[in-house]
Amino acid sequence: MTTDAHAGATGPADLRAHLDARRGVCPVDHDGLGTWTLLRHADVVAAATDPETFSSAAGRHRAIPNSLDGAEHAAYRAVVDRYLTDAAVAEQEEQCRAHAAAIVAALPRGRTVGTIADLGAPFAVRTQTTWLGWPAELEGALVAWMADNHDATRSGDLTRTAAVAARFDELVGSLVRERREAGDAAPDDVTTRLLHETVDGRPLTDAEVVSILRNWTAGDLGSLAACLGVVVHRLATHPDRQDVTRERVARGEHAAIEAGIEEVLRIDDPFVSNRRRATRDVEIGGRTVPAGDRVLLSWTAANRDPEVFGDPDAFRPEENAAANLVFGVGPHVCPGRALTLMELRVAVSELLAGTERILPADDEAPVREAPPVGGWARVPVVLK
Repeated sequence: MTTDAHAGATGPADLRAHLDARRGVCPVDHDGLGTWTLLRHADVVAAATDPETFSSAAGRHRAIPNSLDGAEHAAYRAVVDRYLTDAAVAEQEEQCRAHAAAIVAALPRGRTVGTIADLGAPFAVRTQTTWLGWPAELEGALVAWMADNHDATRSGDLTRTAAVAARFDELVGSLVRERREAGDAAPDDVTTRLLHETVDGRPLTDAEVVSILRNWTAGDLGSLAACLGVVVHRLATHPDRQDVTRERVARGEHAAIEAGIEEVLRIDDPFVSNRRRATRDVEIGGRTVPAGDRVLLSWTAANRDPEVFGDPDAFRPEENAAANLVFGVGPHVCPGRALTLMELRVAVSELLAGTERILPADDEAPVREAPPVGGWARVPVVLK
């Protein structure tokens, strides 16, 4: 596409418009190199809920539990789920609120601030490191890693992304080794407790613990910051929704706030896609996908399918909730949904409680991310 009505004033084309156009022309798209992209809601749901045909073992590396299937996936997923129950999430709300309040209080008023860089990134790093029991001194290294990982992902250079991933694994691995060596003297936190988890009657290996921690942090740090960029942009550019949300924050209507956030993320989904591998020849959307080919489940496109949502840009949280795929569907549905929504609700609530108004910046336009990344690269706002 050469033009895009949804593009930022100085930014690249909007991935949403690109995918909307592709869905209308070729809903099961083939790149000619062995990768198929599913763009319709029905096709994405069908693949995500059929792990026997569409295996999650689609990457070059073993990722726990993301790349696992069947009973093996269920065994590791049971470990992960124990740390993300409603009770476990509720225990983290106080620290999330404290971090959000401190960050919002330190932001300047009356001049441009960057939502993602100044609010999203520090909030993501501080809440995640507090939850996992990592030292606060890691904040600078993790913020820098987030930027490098983002740039590597945008580049599409597999060598570069592998090097960035290895750097993260070394950082996390050093924390795991320190706790293993400390034995009973190790701090009682989530990272230490993972060392004592078992699967099939044996303790998790250090590599498995690092893989789980990578799953929780490597992607989630950037994703949480990106989600805040999407939500705050919506509030700044839709004063009516900002007013309603402010009222809900004042009344403590947590469920309604989270439902609104999830609907905004459906409209502009920064969780772009997940990979699968066809285990057999399969017909989907009228096309035959050969066994062994890679399949991309496009959450961004599926969440904007007019066959399901009508006008994909219409804000209808109640009507669209059942079909909303922001956190996936099937056996790999995101176990961190409750944690993510709580973190986003707390950050948005503290931002609104600490300001009288959030306005789009006059001196700088918002900039969309460049495909294949979704969401916003920069969301400049002014806080009053």
